Amino acid sequence: MRICLFPGTFDPVTLGHIDIINRAQPLFDKIIIGVGRNATKTPMFSAEQRKQWFDEIFNGNSLIETAIYEGLTVNFCKKTGANFILRGIRYVSDFEYEKAIADANRTLDHSIETIFLTCEPKYNSIASTIVRDIIRNNGDATQFLPSVVIESLNSKK
Repeated sequence: MRICLFPGTFDPVTLGHIDIINRAQPLFDKIIIGVGRNATKTPMFSAEQRKQWFDEIFNGNSLIETAIYEGLTVNFCKKTGANFILRGIRYVSDFEYEKAIADANRTLDHSIETIFLTCEPKYNSIASTIVRDIIRNNGDATQFLPSVVIESLNSKK
């Protein structure tokens, strides 16, 4: 069984994240979206909120699961039985950073392979960091966000 982990902070979930997941579905038997808790980052949205967004977006899709995790991604792969890690790439700089992580993961566990998917060009400019800045400064980030996230943010205003 081809089980894939798509790890990230997803703070917030963007259309770029959804694009990568949707395009990866035909490649794997199961995709686990791993909402990471990172001790070095202070998220705008709780891990539980980020997981809930994915659960709502992919409600009814038996090929996709969502989980919250901490620690090394390769350890979470072992725990979940994932033998692939999925990463989205927007720019060459993303690739250089992601390749360094993939090389480290491969050193830690040779049985886990990292797969890179490039974003659709229309999502290249979407970065969670930029979206957070727009939200923080009361700008309109709706063009970057799934409707579930927009509705959630609007209900908190």
